[in-house]
Amino acid sequence: MQADTDYMGRIVKRILPDGSIRTVYPFHISLQGMETMVLCRDENDYDAMEKLFFVSAWRCNTIVIIHIVMSNHGHLSVLATDIESVRRTGELIKKNYSQYLSRKYGESGSLSRTDIDAQYLDTDWYVRNALAYIPRNALDAGSRIDEYKWSGYDAMFFGKSHSNDTGKRVKEMTRRERESLFRTHTDISCVPWRVDNNGYLIHSSACDHDYLESVFNNDPGYFLRVIGVVNTAEMEQKLISNHHQRQADSEFLLNATAIAERWFKKDISQLTMEMKCRLIPYMSRCYRTSVSQIARCFRLDKQSVTSILNKSGIKTA
Repeated sequence: MQADTDYMGRIVKRILPDGSIRTVYPFHISLQGMETMVLCRDENDYDAMEKLFFVSAWRCNTIVIIHIVMSNHGHLSVLATDIESVRRTGELIKKNYSQYLSRKYGESGSLSRTDIDAQYLDTDWYVRNALAYIPRNALDAGSRIDEYKWSGYDAMFFGKSHSNDTGKRVKEMTRRERESLFRTHTDISCVPWRVDNNGYLIHSSACDHDYLESVFNNDPGYFLRVIGVVNTAEMEQKLISNHHQRQADSEFLLNATAIAERWFKKDISQLTMEMKCRLIPYMSRCYRTSVSQIARCFRLDKQSVTSILNKSGIKTA
């Protein structure tokens, strides 16, 4: 998973779970919206959700950088080739954990109001602050960041578990052992992960700690400083709340223009139809918008926008 060390900053090459070597980009996934219900009620629940983060990412051909599981929400940052696979990762986590709750507690539809949000981390500043913001959530649970069990923080720089000699390898387990420990029938016999004597996942065997360490210039002090000063309110706004709020046309157009420039080196008015067909589904998923607003900003008729979205699997009203 982490064999390719040809770093290019934020954007790197990795061996993906399917065995292909691809250029991948950093994203953030949040599971939010459960303010009236506790999703993780005991250690088995935390363990189940955490492992389903990694199983779901593996199935969707994405790589987890760092994560955290809280009592009623979770965050993870992943490397992926595109936002579609990131969205699939989040939705699969939601589906699988909902099934787990149904089996254990007899509750159906527990995650029906949970939002799955995927954001592309498109600047170095954004990546560093997102990767620092994720483990900092442990403070909300009244825990020290370095003592919180359900976070990938211990894999980064500091983990004694970086040694490949610790724990039991998943690939050495029987099928029944894997299914019992990871609560899945997915074939994970080829994953490089390991578990400790209690059956808990050893994070350094599953997280891409090399990527995070590189982002922070291989300096643990730098990582700690950013964790200490990261503006949590700002990050919540950028990672979670921003695209839940409908933007004015002018603001939406500015965002679309900035992404068009970044993706295609063109102003939005110069995009070809093929380029618009790539960008419009991305804008629809990353921002709270409408067919009418997209049509106005991309200078298309509503029927064309609806067709583009539908072909990308996005349902329109």
